[in-house]
Amino acid sequence: MSHSQPSTQAGGSASLEAGPAAKGADMNDPGSRRALRQGAKPAKKPSKAGRNLPAAIAVGVVLLGGLLVGLLYSPLAIAAIAAVFSAVGVWEVSRALEVRGIKVPQVPVLVGSIAVPLAAYFGGTEALAFALAGTGIAILLWRTIDTAQDALRSILAGIFVILWVPFLLSFALLLFREPEGYIRVAVLLLLVVANDTCGYLVGALAGKHPMAPKISPKKSWEGFAGSVAGATVVGVLTSVFFLGQPWWFGLVLAVATVAAATAGDFSESMIKRELGVKDMSNLLPGHGGVMDRLDSVVFASPVVFLLSVLLVPVAM
Repeated sequence: MSHSQPSTQAGGSASLEAGPAAKGADMNDPGSRRALRQGAKPAKKPSKAGRNLPAAIAVGVVLLGGLLVGLLYSPLAIAAIAAVFSAVGVWEVSRALEVRGIKVPQVPVLVGSIAVPLAAYFGGTEALAFALAGTGIAILLWRTIDTAQDALRSILAGIFVILWVPFLLSFALLLFREPEGYIRVAVLLLLVVANDTCGYLVGALAGKHPMAPKISPKKSWEGFAGSVAGATVVGVLTSVFFLGQPWWFGLVLAVATVAAATAGDFSESMIKRELGVKDMSNLLPGHGGVMDRLDSVVFASPVVFLLSVLLVPVAM
C-alpha cells in the first residue's frame, strides 16, 4: 500500500509544513553543534516501512490469533466479526468519499454491510444474492425519498461500496458452508498473511523495481516474488497436510491468491490516491484503517472460494 503521498487520513486536516528552522541545522555552525550537545535531537530517519512496525506486528498477531482461535471454537463469532469489520470498512470508505463531496446513503449501506455477510453465512449463495439485491433496492428507495443533490452519484457510490466490501468479503463466509469450511477459511487467512508478510520483508530488504510507481511506489517486483514464494510454501503445506489435496492444488491456490491480493492492494491504493487520503482511518495502530487490512482479503476471498468449489472435485 502506498504511504508516500503527503495527504492526510480521510476526514483529517492537512498537517503544516515545518518552517525553515525545523528543516535541519547546519552542522558546520558551532551554535548548531552546541545545541545538539545540550539536548537538541536531530530529526529521526523515517521508517522504511512507512509505519510503526512494532505496533503493526502486535496488532497483526492479535487479529490473526483471534481469528484462528475463533475458527476452531466459534465459527459464529467469526461471522459476527466479519460483519463488524464489513460495517467499519463501509464506514471508512463512505467517509473517504465525502472528501470529494460524494454522499453515500449511510443507513441502508450500513444495514446492508451487516446483512450481506450474515446472509451468506446462514443462507449460502441464494441468501447472499437476495440480501445484495435488497440492499441495492433500499439504497435506491432511500435516495429517492431523500431529495438530496447528486442523487445518481450517491446511489452509484452506495452500490459501489456494498459490492467492494461486504459482497466480496461474504465469499469467505461462504467457505464455511463447504466441507471442512473452517480449515478452508484458515488457509485463506494464512495465504493472505504469507502474501503480506513475505512481500513486505523481501520488498523492504531488496525491493528496487516498482510494479506501479504511480499507484503504489513501495510495491516492488522483488516483493511480489517474495509474496509468491511465501504463499506457495504455505499453500502447498496446508493443501497436503490440512486439506488432503495434492501439492499442485496448493500451488494454484497460492498464485491465484497473491494475484488477487495484489489487485486488491492496488485497487485501494488507486482509490486513496484519487481521493487524496493516506489511510482510510487510524483505527488500527501501525496499519491505518480496517480497509487497509481488508483490501487483500476482499479480493482473495472469491478467488479462494471459486477455486475450492471448482478444483477440489478434480483434485480428489
